Amino acid sequence: MALTVDNLTEWINAFAQKVTDKKDYLSELDTPIGDGDHGNNMARGVKAVQESLDAKAPADLTAAFKQIAMALISKVGGASGPLYGTAFLEMAKKSKDSTEIADLFAAADAGIKKRGGAQAGDKTMVDVWEPLAAKLASGSLTQAEIDEAVNSTEEMIAKKGRASYLGERSSGHLDPGAMSSGYLFTALIETEGIL
Repeated sequence: MALTVDNLTEWINAFAQKVTDKKDYLSELDTPIGDGDHGNNMARGVKAVQESLDAKAPADLTAAFKQIAMALISKVGGASGPLYGTAFLEMAKKSKDSTEIADLFAAADAGIKKRGGAQAGDKTMVDVWEPLAAKLASGSLTQAEIDEAVNSTEEMIAKKGRASYLGERSSGHLDPGAMSSGYLFTALIETEGIL
């Protein structure tokens, strides 16, 4: 399926609602293995995204992705802002030659890995983006697959980010960036006309 400015906006608004609703939960997840602020940071970021899209209607998909990226980079603290921002900047670049969701997410996944230096198994958002981008490439994605990807981070030992300082004590906790990424993918499959 191809993305348009309209369904991208609908998707991002749905994601923003999920982050806002789950803000406290995301920060709770972040408390034992991070700074405890992931929910607040992400909520501030998605609010800025919505304000940006409301203030200036993007001319095309590339412009829309850039607006989303810049709002996230400027408002989300910690590692999440640059990583989410990179994902949408890579989608912006890719959208110049393809609007297919699978292509856009493959580019975003590659960008996140390059920017953060994480691989699958490191207990980061990559553990959600990599397998789910592959599912999108195969033409399907279910909520069960999203949940499985997010939940896979619980028993992992963190090798990147703040959680990596805890070593084995990071096991037993869901990665907050993986959880917020899960909301992004859930919003995608719930947005009518995208998948």
